[in-house]
Amino acid sequence: MKQITLSLFCVCVFTWSALAQDPAADNTSKNRRDRSGETRTSGNQSNSPEDVKITAAIRRAIVKDHSLSATAKNVKIITSEGTVTLRGPVKNEAEKTKIAELAQSAAGKEKIEDQLEVKASK
Repeated sequence: MKQITLSLFCVCVFTWSALAQDPAADNTSKNRRDRSGETRTSGNQSNSPEDVKITAAIRRAIVKDHSLSATAKNVKIITSEGTVTLRGPVKNEAEKTKIAELAQSAAGKEKIEDQLEVKASK
C-alpha cells in the first residue's frame, strides 16, 4: 500500500511540474523570416579567405571579451562579400553596443549590419 501511495504521489508531482513549466517557444515568425531569404543566415557565410578571416577575427574579439555573457558570445556572425551581419539575442543594450564595436574594430572598413536583438528579461 505504501509503494502504491508513493508511486501515485511521484506521478502527481511529475505531472504538476511538467504543467507548471513555461509554454514552448513559438519561433514561427522568425523561422518564416529566415526561410524568406530577406535576411542572412549561416548558409550565406562566404567561403572566400577574406570573409572567413573577418568572421574569425570578430569571433575571437567577442570570445576574448570577458564582460560579455555566454548568450552574447554565441551570436551569429555572417560575412559575405565584405558585409558582416550580426544576428542573435543579447542580454542588454550594453552587450549589443559592445559586440557592434568589437565587430567594427575587427572588420575594419567592412559594412556591419547589426541585427542583434535584446532579449526580454523574464
